[in-house]
Amino acid sequence: MVRQTGGIRQESGNVSARLLHGELERGQAEGRGDREKQKAKYTYGVLEKQFRNMFEKAASMNGITGEILLQSLECRLDNVVFRLGIAPTRAAARQLVGHKHITVDGKVVNIPSYSVKPGQLVGVREKSKSLEVIANSLAGFNHSKYPWLEWDENSKTGKLLHKPERADIPENIKEHLIVELYSK
Repeated sequence: MVRQTGGIRQESGNVSARLLHGELERGQAEGRGDREKQKAKYTYGVLEKQFRNMFEKAASMNGITGEILLQSLECRLDNVVFRLGIAPTRAAARQLVGHKHITVDGKVVNIPSYSVKPGQLVGVREKSKSLEVIANSLAGFNHSKYPWLEWDENSKTGKLLHKPERADIPENIKEHLIVELYSK
């Protein structure tokens, strides 16, 4: 009788346990890739289907797939609102967007996954500028933290100057492992 446990093959009656060729290594690598994917999905508040679609879109573009994926995640409206300091968390940013407190180029947008393009202005809706959560979040925020974003305190609007470079993205995500996972 042969029994497999965690990549180790054990044969009854045989005291020696031997490693199946490469199985343990592949299993560990796949597990790391899956953990990185789960970390990215949780960090950016994206579900599996949407994350997979973003990956496939990034894979079809020219450039480094992992970097393009992270840039796409960073350019989501809910993330831009969070990075600009309008909301204290990504979940709060998602809620502000969903409740129509955020504008893009002067028009109300209530879709958290909206992809902000370089040059677009993201701001707080006029009648929402007095909201306590927005005022508190903006109060002690360092707006020069991210080089791809520009903030205008008077009009409470921010501008996406360009897509962020990988070195500028502060998230500790090993995107190459996600690419390896999806490439199998």
